[in-house]
Amino acid sequence: MAEAVKTYRQEQAEATKIRIAQAARRLFATFGYGATSIDAIAKEAGVATRTVYSAFGTKREILSLICDLWLKDAGAVEFAGEVLALAEPAARLRGAAQWLTRLYSAGFDVVLIFDAATDESAETRALLRSKLAGRNQVMDAIIASLEAELRIPLKQAQAVYRALAAPGVYQELVDESGWTPAEFEQWVADSLERQLL
Repeated sequence: MAEAVKTYRQEQAEATKIRIAQAARRLFATFGYGATSIDAIAKEAGVATRTVYSAFGTKREILSLICDLWLKDAGAVEFAGEVLALAEPAARLRGAAQWLTRLYSAGFDVVLIFDAATDESAETRALLRSKLAGRNQVMDAIIASLEAELRIPLKQAQAVYRALAAPGVYQELVDESGWTPAEFEQWVADSLERQLL
């Protein structure tokens, strides 16, 4: 089936939504999710407050688009498929480390925004849980694809990967201790290989 052609008005509306999301991302990263108002987002984006409400309705919906744009920029879905296609187990684990590093390098500020937003409403917490569940499903699938090669039980192996992927680990090593993303990736890859194969 042919892809529907967007009208100029639809393209303009989409560009405005992206501009609002980018403005919100800057403000959320600087001032925090809870402290940032819709009015401030509108001002930063150069649009009327009613435009933000019309495009999104709530800050939570802006946060959802920020996450979607981050994952798209990181090429998260496509690269996960490439990692799963690697035949050699050690190469797949190194790919898992690279996938994680690409994700964090493309927008660790988004991870921190999500972490700070967990104190908000039940609906916001539910959104964040669903986004995190998607990341965990990819991570678990990569490790599950190696089940026959693992030297520890699958659930333990998946927990090891999730532990290495904890945002606080990346923050401590890269942001606080000055490691490069490449050094972080190498450490995760070496750790996975040593612990799992």
